[in-house]
Formats: sequence, C-alpha cells, structure tokens
Amino acid sequence: MAELDSIRSASDSFRSASAWNERREPRSMGLGGSHLFAAIQAALDPLTLVFTLWALAYYFEGSVRPAYLVLAVIVFSLTFPGTSQLRLPIHKVLFNIALRWFWIAGILLLTGYATGFLFDFARPVVIHWLWLAPATEIGAHLTLRAGAPFLLRLQGPPRGAIIVGMNEQGVALASHIASSPYSGIEMLGFFDDRGEERRVAAGEHKLVGRIDELPAYVKQHRVRFIYLSLPMTARPRILQVLDGLKDTTASIYFVPDMFITDLIQGRSDTVCGTTVISVCDTPFRGFNGVAKRGSDIVLALLILLLILPFLLLIAVAVKLSSPGPAIFRQRRYGLDGEQIVVYKFRSMAVVEDGTTVEQAHRNDPRVTRLGAFLRKTSLDELPQFINVLQGRMSIVGPRPHAVAHNEQYRRLIKGYMVRHKVKPGITGWAQVNGQRGETDTLEKMQARIDYDLDYLRNWSLTLDLVIILKTIRLVFKDSAAY
Repeated sequence: MAELDSIRSASDSFRSASAWNERREPRSMGLGGSHLFAAIQAALDPLTLVFTLWALAYYFEGSVRPAYLVLAVIVFSLTFPGTSQLRLPIHKVLFNIALRWFWIAGILLLTGYATGFLFDFARPVVIHWLWLAPATEIGAHLTLRAGAPFLLRLQGPPRGAIIVGMNEQGVALASHIASSPYSGIEMLGFFDDRGEERRVAAGEHKLVGRIDELPAYVKQHRVRFIYLSLPMTARPRILQVLDGLKDTTASIYFVPDMFITDLIQGRSDTVCGTTVISVCDTPFRGFNGVAKRGSDIVLALLILLLILPFLLLIAVAVKLSSPGPAIFRQRRYGLDGEQIVVYKFRSMAVVEDGTTVEQAHRNDPRVTRLGAFLRKTSLDELPQFINVLQGRMSIVGPRPHAVAHNEQYRRLIKGYMVRHKVKPGITGWAQVNGQRGETDTLEKMQARIDYDLDYLRNWSLTLDLVIILKTIRLVFKDSAAY
C-alpha cells in the first residue's frame, strides 16, 4: 500500500507541477524506434496473406470474386498489426510464422467447413494458399531483413538518445539499444549526479554530465529521445528534470516501473526489449503516422486541383493591388523545432521575417485592402497546401508561429515547445475553438497552447475531420481574424 500511495502521490505531484497537464482533462480516444520499420512490420504479414490469396484466385479463376474479398477482410483483421521479427534469430521467425499460420488456417478451415462457406472457394486456391501463404510470409520477412540497412540509411542519420540515471535499468537499456542494429537510435551517453562509487559500470557508454546540465545539452545536440531511469524515491528530482525539459522537443520516457496519468500521448511500450513509459511523445507513431501522412497527401492534392484557377486569380490580384511579391515566405518552426519556410499570399504592404515581427492587429495599417479580405476569409493560407505536399506541414495541427514569436513565448509558457512534436497545420484545434487572430496577451497565447496540447493528447483521424468541417464553417462567419 505504501508503494501504491507513493505512485499516486508522484502522479498528483506531476500533474500539479506540469503546466501542460493542468488545464483540462483529456478525452478518451515501438517507442523510440523507426516509424518506417514500425509501419512496414505492422502491414507486412496481413498484406502478404491477402495478396497471396488474391493472386491465387486470379491465377486459377481469372478474377477475384466477392467471396475472396470477404475472406481477405477477415484475414486482415485477424493478423493486423503484424509483429516485429527483425530482432529475432531466423529459426524463431520461422517458428513464429508457422505457429501463427497453423492457428489462423485452422480457425478459417473449421469455421468455413461448419458454416459451408468453405465450399464457395475453388479447391486449388485453398490447397495452394495453405502452403504458399506462410512461404511468402517467410520470404517477405527475409527480404525486409536484407533490405533493412538500406531503409535505415534512407531515414538519415541515427537519432540521438541519452539516459538519465546510470543504474541497472539504464545500463541494460543502453546495452539493448547498442545491440539493436535496426532501431535507428544512437546512444550519446548518461547523465547522473551520483558519485562514481554509486554508479553502475556502463561499459563503452560514457557519463556526459550532471543532470542540471541536461537541458542545455539536449538543445545543443538536438537529442531526440530521453530515457529517465530514476527510482521512485527521486520523485522531486524527476519533476525538476521534466520542468527543465519543457523547452525542448525531445521525446521523454520513463524506464522505471511507474504509473502516471494525464500525459502527452502517455503509454507503455518497449524500446529494444526494455519496457518504458512515455511522458511526452508524438501521436504519429507507426500506422498512425502513415494514416496521417496519407490523408494529408490525398486531401492536399484534391484541394489544389480544385482551387488551382482560384490560386492563380488571387496571385494576380495581390500582385496588382500593391508593390511586392504575390507569395509571402516566412520562416516558422516545424516538426521537432526545425525551421521551415511557410507560404502565404501577401496580405500586407511589408514583408517581415526578422528577429522582431509585430503581430497583425485590428485596423493594422500594414494590411492592404485586398489583404484584409484574404485574412478575414483565410484565403491567404491556401498556398500552404503546397507546404503539406512538401511534408513541411499537415492540414490539421498546431498553427505555426513566426520564429520571433516562438523565441518570445517559449521562455514565458511552460510546455510551449511540446506543440512541435507534430507538424504545424493549416488549421488547428485552437483555431476552431475561438483562439484565432491576435494573441496580444500572455493569457491568449496560453489558451492557444492548451488547445494545441489537448490535440496532441487526443488525436484521431475523426478529430481531424471534425476540425476541417469546423474550419469551413468558420471561414464564413469568423470575426476574430484581421
């Protein structure tokens, strides 16, 4: 009971000390690893089985009848998501595939025979599928294993990780990361305040510095993952560490066996075989990331095709209405705090993109007559669909602020930079909840950030659709933009 009370106390303390958790209750709605590998491994087994079935049906019958489509849906639902096999030895991969196929095929055959549905399929298709499906699965996994180094290089350099706490759990995690060639993670070292006599030997992994040096190191070296391997008795120290990291975009995970609620995408998972608990992470891991990017590309292409003549008309009107370029390019912060260039139709007589940028306000003399209309109807944002196709932005996400504004507010609002765990959006949860227009007070910006973090906690494709529909409605009646 004492340990349970301690865990609950830590959770309460964390919520009261953490600015990003105290505003509102969240609605119910492989960490640290490769997004690409997670997506591929989730879809590999289901798609292999489905495509093998369809190929056999087409080969023997000349077409894929509805019965095969229904069976494909059943097989996909039984096998999705697939499990990661990259870290396992070959003989275990073969055993796992054979064992799972034995159960799936057995269930399908027994159910099909009992219901009579089995006789709707051609006998040669069923017989050949029973041996070709697992054989194709094995071939797919071996191909992925062979191509993994190439895919890893395509994703760029390894992402840096550090561990806070040079104890048994932390050293074990470091060893697992080092022995996982497909994780895409590079161990940079440990942070610990204890003397050498109290630290566990970490082999080739070095002690980088003391814990109070952690925030500066994370910013300087653009660390992507931080693993907190600290005991429950260090609860005040944990809160101090979390408070110092709120001005970074690193993903943070607990390695000890702790239970904390109301976090930013808080969930348990494994990193190279070690259980961790995320404190602050992006919702777009694995299949979610693929679904989000896929929906962005499809919608952006459709919208750009529909509005292309309109874009050309607005560009000509802007060019003729006042001196200057039709498209305004401004530096903003994007995913993980990286600077990106965002496109807008120019709505002002000036082009500002320096260290000091004044926000637009009501009756702003810099706004042209045409620009006022474009800003009122959000038509000035239409070129950002090009940013979406480039991969710099998403259709729905936290709105990007000018770099100068980011540098100003990141020092004033705790948790401000957490909004950059996802790509900025053309529209966002804050904007459809009344937080649109000038943020002339700290309270207004705080409210906008609260909605942005609420979006991160509760993201779903359904929520994105709701935001898009609300945005369309706002375009015709919003009075906050100017």
